[in-house]
Amino acid sequence: MSTYVVTNPATGESGKPFTPATNAELETAMAAADSAHSGWSRSTTVAQRSVMMERVAELHRERREVLAEIIVREMGKPLDQALGEVDFSADIYSYYADNGEKFLADEDLELMDAEGTAFVRRSSLGALLGIMPWNFPYYQVARFAGPNLVLGNTILLKHASQCPESAAAIHQIFLDAGFPAGAYQNIYADSTQVAAMIADPRIVGVSLTGSERAGAAVAEVAGRNLKKVVLELGGSDPFILLSTDDMDATVDAAVSGRIDNNGQACNAAKRFIVLADHYDAFVEKFSAKVAALTPSDPMTDGTVLGPLSSLGAAETLEEQLDRAVAQGAVVATRGARNGTYFPAAVLTGVTAKNDAHTEEFFGPVAIVYSAKDEAEAVAMANDTPFGLGSYLFSIDRAQVLRVADQIEAGMVFVNGVGLDSPELPFGGIKRSGFGRELGRFGIEEFVNRKLIRILK
Repeated sequence: MSTYVVTNPATGESGKPFTPATNAELETAMAAADSAHSGWSRSTTVAQRSVMMERVAELHRERREVLAEIIVREMGKPLDQALGEVDFSADIYSYYADNGEKFLADEDLELMDAEGTAFVRRSSLGALLGIMPWNFPYYQVARFAGPNLVLGNTILLKHASQCPESAAAIHQIFLDAGFPAGAYQNIYADSTQVAAMIADPRIVGVSLTGSERAGAAVAEVAGRNLKKVVLELGGSDPFILLSTDDMDATVDAAVSGRIDNNGQACNAAKRFIVLADHYDAFVEKFSAKVAALTPSDPMTDGTVLGPLSSLGAAETLEEQLDRAVAQGAVVATRGARNGTYFPAAVLTGVTAKNDAHTEEFFGPVAIVYSAKDEAEAVAMANDTPFGLGSYLFSIDRAQVLRVADQIEAGMVFVNGVGLDSPELPFGGIKRSGFGRELGRFGIEEFVNRKLIRILK
């Protein structure tokens, strides 16, 4: 059974456990979600739900300091970044409040026989189950709940066991914004209970952000029960440097892309593939910048690298790093772990025979490869079981378009990092999952596109 409790990774202090949901309480929650969909959802318009969603955005902005401090305690995110996450989440809610009617408007179809009319009307499906991770406690919820509540689906949200306080805070925000009790519900459930909920006929779809293992388990149960699933899983995103007219700026982008959120992001830059002509200069400058980063108190202004989310996460990352070195990787820079505080590290000399070549390092560890030419760089970038995002740096626009076409990933960001925005679709391919969140595509995943054909 999952224990929902806040354990501050910076101090090791734990709060009181939150009370887990009983099976009876989950039954009541599913009934409320189903009832809210058949009642509230069908009796309100997209415009009315959008007004409530904008209020959700406003409440995030009004409570941003309190919300940010909660997730610093829960998972160690530096305060400046935590505030940024709250702000970004608010922007996502506002985006769907502003664009919901446009995205869900009837779509006229051109008929081949030109007799009568036909159109597609978009409508909700029912109650959805969201299973969210600890690394972005507000953002992950926003990109799932924002579009679906505007559409009219209702939400049951199972958050990570180390994030019960932020989960409760989000739940309260939706109530305070005017959503009825069954529209959005936080549930402190365990994996056995989640499996039973997925199988329940009142749950019509599932969205999970998390590990490959969790995604496979959820997809298996959902498949047996013919439920739609959206999965955003792991990533080992390449950062491909083909050319630059400002190496210092490129290195700054590389550092930021690797250590944001203490290096604990699925779409972080993790594998740095550099053309041979730039390799030595890049490794020297990149390693020096990384070595200068000192993990520090996440509540201190200006902290860019705080603790990892838990002692277990830090120990796992250290084991991966030690094993990589034992298998032949070369350490360009590395510091000593102090509990959950894990200094950023840079590895070179990793080959296909090294476990590190195909593993995801969920923390501030970077691997740098040298590529002899563009073709080899593309081959290296695609030599991974993952396909979430990618970063491409080149001053040759023709090369950018040519290479971007060849990268096997759901997203390609060119000459910059941290370019995510509410209007841009987010998602991957291969073992990084399937489906899209954010943008117009994010409101299209759990929707009934109903054809209405009128002869006369």
